[in-house]
Amino acid sequence: MSVVYGPVPSWRLGRSLGIDPVSTRYKTCSFNCVYCQLGRTKVPRSERKAFVQPQVLASELKQVKGIEVDYVTFSGMAEPTLAANLPELVTVVRDNLPACPIAILTNSSLMPRPGMRDDLSLFDVVVAKVDAPNQELFTEINRPFVGYTLAEILKGIRHFREQFPGRLALQMMFIEANRAAAHDMAEIARHLGLDEVQLNTPLRPCPVPPLSPVEMKEIEATFEGLDVINIYTSERPQVTPVDIDETRRRRPEQHAERTTTR
Repeated sequence: MSVVYGPVPSWRLGRSLGIDPVSTRYKTCSFNCVYCQLGRTKVPRSERKAFVQPQVLASELKQVKGIEVDYVTFSGMAEPTLAANLPELVTVVRDNLPACPIAILTNSSLMPRPGMRDDLSLFDVVVAKVDAPNQELFTEINRPFVGYTLAEILKGIRHFREQFPGRLALQMMFIEANRAAAHDMAEIARHLGLDEVQLNTPLRPCPVPPLSPVEMKEIEATFEGLDVINIYTSERPQVTPVDIDETRRRRPEQHAERTTTR
């Protein structure tokens, strides 16, 4: 299979069956984040197009019917919102797995576009990302290819919150570069009116080391009053991927020393 992967043991979504709506050979993204588990962005892109045909997704979903999962999650080798045919792909999932809620993980880079927000409204859960409280850190950490400023992206998320009836979560990736900005990032989270804040640090292989459990606990304390989950304290279910190679291509395994000590 080339579009469907997993299921994976998600610390946010339980048993998660992955859908890669872009499914390119190399990482295709609107950001080039310093911590990305997939390495540098080899195909920079900010404009949307259809990458995966609905009939291809339908065929692959038929092969995994009966697998027990908690969510179907749009993610993968690229920023999933770059797929211009998200509505058609969501329809395919609902037709084939009607009982399963659908989530999407997005870097939020296209949130300023009304049409993009309309497409995201088709999901049951949207996990949007914000890693910085100001333009300087946004540029340093996320290294965007889109022309939108952080302020425009945050405004887009606020507009989306107003129209979205589903569950909106905000993922924040913490590394040494933004660790001291936790208070300001918590204020952003409060202002956006979210259902959940997901505090992350890079535990999979990447050039940037993760923060420790103690450091992440200190950061979590600044988000008091919000519904927060922490990557170090969230449980992961046991799952068996249907295609281990396709899964590892999109989700490199955690370092052994990190999984055994944290």
